[in-house]
Amino acid sequence: MTPSDYEYLRKLLKERSGLDLSADKQYLVESRLMPLARKAGLGGIPELAQKMRGGATALTSEVVEAMTTNETFFFRDKIPFDHLKETVLPALIKARAARRSIRIWCAASSTGQEPYSIAMCLKEMGAALSGWRTEIVATDLSLGVLEKSKAGLFSQFEVQRGLPIQLLVKYFTQQGELWQLNADIRAMVQHRQLNLLQDFSHLGTFDVVFCRNVLIYFEQEAKSGIFERLAKVLEPDGVLALGAAESVVGISDAFKPYPDLRGLYLPNAARTARASVAAVRPHALKVVASAAR
Repeated sequence: MTPSDYEYLRKLLKERSGLDLSADKQYLVESRLMPLARKAGLGGIPELAQKMRGGATALTSEVVEAMTTNETFFFRDKIPFDHLKETVLPALIKARAARRSIRIWCAASSTGQEPYSIAMCLKEMGAALSGWRTEIVATDLSLGVLEKSKAGLFSQFEVQRGLPIQLLVKYFTQQGELWQLNADIRAMVQHRQLNLLQDFSHLGTFDVVFCRNVLIYFEQEAKSGIFERLAKVLEPDGVLALGAAESVVGISDAFKPYPDLRGLYLPNAARTARASVAAVRPHALKVVASAAR
């Protein structure tokens, strides 16, 4: 791969997906894209880049998907799911007693292990959520991983990674060498294609947002913009869950850490109040000036 090819791919990936590759990640591009080049009958990355420069739209989409598909597994890092079951959901059940509904967004949901882990957490709440409307929206940039997620079919290797055996027996059925997630759990998750760099206000508001292990690949400015937009779709008492290596600190003041729960964040009410005052003040001044006249 020539330096110009690498720079072309870096720029394209940043524009299309927000993926910010440093100068030393050439090996990652080669490992992800060489199989794609061979599949397309091309000699290597230079030929792949040339095709893309020539306007091969479908190939470009495949390149973006290959570079943005990240590793995932059931109940990854475990702690956020413990917090969800033991603290976040019980608090929301109290706070939402009147409307009896909870909406959760799983951003960058990949092949489905995370949204289905959330679905199983909700299912395990049993009688506490009986009669409630629960909705999980799973989004990802890649159509390929969304299709795999919808199918709910996982290999033996995939179900062995993080999934407790009792949940495997309870919520999966073996289909030859694969495991099929039960229809009632699959039905709890809606799948939609979404680019986090674009507006996502059309998704509505949520009580919980899982946006884990994806923002680590974005540059600072893009992260800041995403946090600002996440704050607008999260309920005032909602909760944002980030990955273990991610934080809002030094990037945005739209959120503040959840007390004593690592990886969880709350909308910053103090900042919202300041913004509301700033929005009202010009109007108030006009009223005063009008009264003075």
